[in-house]
Amino acid sequence: QVQLVESGGGSVRPGGSLRLSCAASGFTFSNYAMYWYRQAPGKGRELVASISTAGSTNYADSMKGRFTISRDNAKNTVYLQMTSLKPEDTAVYYCYVRFGILSGSWGQGTQVTVSS
Repeated sequence: QVQLVESGGGSVRPGGSLRLSCAASGFTFSNYAMYWYRQAPGKGRELVASISTAGSTNYADSMKGRFTISRDNAKNTVYLQMTSLKPEDTAVYYCYVRFGILSGSWGQGTQVTVSS
């Protein structure tokens, strides 16, 4: 079955960096765009970044220039490099794959906390 497993979260001070990983299995990874979302306490889930099968990337405005999404099809893994982290980046970060208009799968999430 489809499985997405995030890792790499943790606690970091403002201005710090983290790299999140999402290991995928159960589907042909290279055939699908991949997404990172996040959900802060008391807020809805928001799109952070996406990467197409060809490697084209898109970012939410507040992440542009600070976050970088990438993928390694040989390892079935998508990454999110986060730099210049701010307290408002504190959230649970989720990996997502969309198979169709109404079909997709989420990982379990990884907590990122940015605090001094």
